[in-house]
Amino acid sequence: MGLFSFLKGQFIEVIEWLGDKESMVYRFPAYDNAIKMGAKLVVRESQTAIFLNEGQIADVFGPGTYTLNTQNMPVLTALRSWKHGFNSPFKADVFFVSTASFPNLKWGTTNPVIMRDTEFGMIRLRGFGSYSIRVGDPALFLREIIGTSSSFAPEQIAGYLKSIIVTGVSDRIGESNIPVADLASSYEELGRDISKLLQPKFGAMGLALTGLQVENLSLPEDVEKMIDRRSSMNIAGNLDQYMKYQAAEALREAANNPDSGAAGTGAGLGAGMAMGQMFAQAMNGGGAANTGASSAGAANAGAANSGSPSGKKSFCSECGQSLAAGAKFCSGCGTKV
Repeated sequence: MGLFSFLKGQFIEVIEWLGDKESMVYRFPAYDNAIKMGAKLVVRESQTAIFLNEGQIADVFGPGTYTLNTQNMPVLTALRSWKHGFNSPFKADVFFVSTASFPNLKWGTTNPVIMRDTEFGMIRLRGFGSYSIRVGDPALFLREIIGTSSSFAPEQIAGYLKSIIVTGVSDRIGESNIPVADLASSYEELGRDISKLLQPKFGAMGLALTGLQVENLSLPEDVEKMIDRRSSMNIAGNLDQYMKYQAAEALREAANNPDSGAAGTGAGLGAGMAMGQMFAQAMNGGGAANTGASSAGAANAGAANSGSPSGKKSFCSECGQSLAAGAKFCSGCGTKV
């Protein structure tokens, strides 16, 4: 008999799992070995050890170090009908389950999710994000998900969990009545609500959903363009304020440039008001754009000609006051002409 066969045939004296960050479940490789009564069981933090007798869950051990005997294995003792003080080697399957959190697992929609929006009607959404899980009930998880696998990683149920999450995302968005234009500002709220909605489904598998993040919900390109156009209209929507702003700007320019005189001020005011009227007509879809342009021209012409309708009148360069013919000083401010 070779050395390997000899070692495989020995009694197991220490049962432990060093653990890793990728595995959720580890089956202790007992081969055909028998576990020695009095063997040491080492269960590290964030681990649970589960003994199975002929496929049936028996005793469960939390973190700690144990010397195996009939006192701390009551279920296995009962199943095997061991008498008190039984000291013979025995065989059992031993599974270690990690109860640590597995963060930053990814979810995403393979196909678009259809939702009804009050403003845009039926639209198709695509989305993605991340979620975190941990094993909340090791015995239930082992029974419902693992079976007799020797090891298990989150990737092995990622597709199933992702389908559950996408269904939850679709249901929650459909119930929320959040306008599509406001979805981006509701990611955090949606993540909390979806996580709460899915907890019972994860719990039925022995899992706890410790967090879910919605990172993006993308709209069809045509819907995004419609939202952009509507945003532009809203920005320029208060045309009354726009015209007042233009008038104030014209007065400010006149104050900063006294040489422009009253004629410049009038031209600025006229142009500002005409521009506001043109903008209003364009936004309202009317065909009066040319009328607005004509008004602007008339305003500018009127303002410019008010200073010198026939070329005979002159004005003070400081205050814009009309000057009498042959005057050498302005009657308004006293400035020498």
